[in-house]
Amino acid sequence: MRQSDTTTKISCPATTDATASTIEGGRAYVADMARRLAPYFARSGSRQRALAYLQGLLSEAERKHSWQVAEVCGEPTPYGFQYLLSRADWDADAVRDELRTYSMQHLGDPNGVMVLDETGFLKKGHHSAGVARQYSGTVGKVGAHPVVL
Repeated sequence: MRQSDTTTKISCPATTDATASTIEGGRAYVADMARRLAPYFARSGSRQRALAYLQGLLSEAERKHSWQVAEVCGEPTPYGFQYLLSRADWDADAVRDELRTYSMQHLGDPNGVMVLDETGFLKKGHHSAGVARQYSGTVGKVGAHPVVL
């Protein structure tokens, strides 16, 4: 069954308030991101859901998987976010580039360096996302370790 991309306004009010109170001018940043990312989404529902997803990722949720992001945003299931990430019509490369440009404009420094480091952690079980036999520098051996960035 194909899930439709609704035009209902989707928001993440709990995270908007939390983010806005934590980051000076938070609401202005969210509004600016909405304006900048709008051209890259074919439908308004996908655009609104992407903004809610971004707000969920910026929230104080302990873990940032789709179930917890949906919960923080007041949605009963993560299916809308999963639809956005897997099947909705949007230009992911252009959104990535726009977010990079935005980050550089607000956080960039001519002498700055951005360091990304993958890390692994020991995980028991085989049913968790990202668990596979692979080397983990944190653990120092090959095993069933999720690797995250």
